[in-house]
Amino acid sequence: MSTEPLSLDQALASFDALWSPRVVTRVNDYDVRVAKVEGEHLWHVHDDTDEFFLVLGGELHIDLREPAGERRVTLPAGSVFTVPRGIEHKPYAPDGARILLFEPTGTLTVGDRHDEIPDHVDATTGHALTGPGLPGPLSVQI
Repeated sequence: MSTEPLSLDQALASFDALWSPRVVTRVNDYDVRVAKVEGEHLWHVHDDTDEFFLVLGGELHIDLREPAGERRVTLPAGSVFTVPRGIEHKPYAPDGARILLFEPTGTLTVGDRHDEIPDHVDATTGHALTGPGLPGPLSVQI
């Protein structure tokens, strides 16, 4: 793990892939990931963990299927929202957004149960952050 500060703008500028998060650091057993998103993700659920979203730029919408029915939350830049474990949800960003996610290390971006994965969504536990001027792949000491 890097012991130097990291610019999130520089991290986000180091890749172009949509719906394909990069791990920028780890906090205990959690990944801090950044992603560029545009269009729709897919309906999915994380059975055993909440999912934290911070919108760094743009606007993110999240549709939720809760016990009381369906609803939509809209997150402008600077907003945070946590999807509780076990709640089916679908993020989307009609005009694009930059987001930060906070999830237990090893959490799949498509959850434990999900719709068919479209080609534009990367089913990953997060990619290493690489690029000029960046600290390189994170290492975890056990």
